[in-house]
Amino acid sequence: MSTIGPQSATTEKAHQYGDEVRYEFFKVVQDYVDAAANVVNLEPWVAAILSQPKNELITHFPVKMDDGTIRIFKGYRIQHSNVLGPYKGGIRYHESVSLDDLKALAAMMTWKCALMRIPFGGGKGGIKFNPRDVSRAELQRITRRFTHALGGNIGPEYDIPAPDVGTNAQTMAWVMDTYMNTVGHVEKQAVKGVVTGKPVTSGGTLGREKATGQGLVHCIVEWARDHNFDLEGSTFTVQGFGNVGSNASVLLARLGSSCVAVGDHTGYLYNPEGFNAHKLQDWVQAKGAIAGYPGGKIITREEFFATKADMFLPCALENQVGAAEAKVLDVRVVGEGANGPLNPEGEKLCLEKGIDILPDVLANSGGVTVSYYEWVQNKRSESWTLEEVDARLEAAMRRAYREVTAFAREKHCTLRVAAYALALQRIEAVYRDREIFP
Repeated sequence: MSTIGPQSATTEKAHQYGDEVRYEFFKVVQDYVDAAANVVNLEPWVAAILSQPKNELITHFPVKMDDGTIRIFKGYRIQHSNVLGPYKGGIRYHESVSLDDLKALAAMMTWKCALMRIPFGGGKGGIKFNPRDVSRAELQRITRRFTHALGGNIGPEYDIPAPDVGTNAQTMAWVMDTYMNTVGHVEKQAVKGVVTGKPVTSGGTLGREKATGQGLVHCIVEWARDHNFDLEGSTFTVQGFGNVGSNASVLLARLGSSCVAVGDHTGYLYNPEGFNAHKLQDWVQAKGAIAGYPGGKIITREEFFATKADMFLPCALENQVGAAEAKVLDVRVVGEGANGPLNPEGEKLCLEKGIDILPDVLANSGGVTVSYYEWVQNKRSESWTLEEVDARLEAAMRRAYREVTAFAREKHCTLRVAAYALALQRIEAVYRDREIFP
């Protein structure tokens, strides 16, 4: 991440849990917005509108479990802004899901869509539970019941969910099918675009599975060009080996870069010769985690962050890199595959050490970009080739990277502030045109 200035870390609201400082994610994001707003002299009334989501939905719904008991789940859908188009954002299944985090993630979706010139707004949803603790049948019932509870609060022209942490294409197929069976037979085939990230066989698009990792790699390639850095023979570490981390690793391997350390919720592994990204991806898809993979040495979390490499790709959850981790990082660039993986303390220290940061608002926006392509195909009843999707994504990511870096040079600000500032300018232009109703 890029920082908003040396004072940023001290201005965050924080709670102390033992020796760990836990930042309020929404406040962190809002401080970045405030910094960017100052750079572009954002109209105060526009800033006020964007300072909170338009809607915060919380629902409690019952699900019958396999043993016959009834369990109550808590689900959320945050709708931040729809001034540019329908709300857009993932559904997360994780035990740490909270209103604050989802507000932050929904706001970030607003900035990503504006930055990428996509006619969507920002949204995010989730259910607070561990999907690994339930059976597949229970997971399907939880998903369908949550979709039914949301009812008309989602829709292909209103709010369009997608996969996120703990969810995947299968989850989206269940959401789509449940929604299709609630709108009536006449409209059934017209609402495939209610979600993106679906299986290709059910209206999804080619290239969506790798899209976020692909977008991250496009940014890394552009950074390498700017810095005369040869990716052939380079090394990287990756935290989180799910959809984003694994696909980014496979794509970087094709460019001649080697993953020398990897970690997820089950632990960390090191291999100075480099992991076979394809084999590790296959292992994780089969086993659900890197634990037990025979191709690496088990290391501690501290050893992982201290591993010397050219690049570090945080592709797990937010708030993973604080001051302690940043102090030992020995890399040239951080490419944020996750949302908010560096907290302001960690970000500040990285920049002071001369580590470049490709911010999440830019670097992981490939997913929503290809989601937009899927939505367009659904609306038009079209099916694009993988080559067409890939070419469109590459052009979009390269354009956004160039716009962000040019703005940062012009305004003498960090890449993160530049990305937020460009997004704010585009949203402000719409508000100036439309003004406020009534």
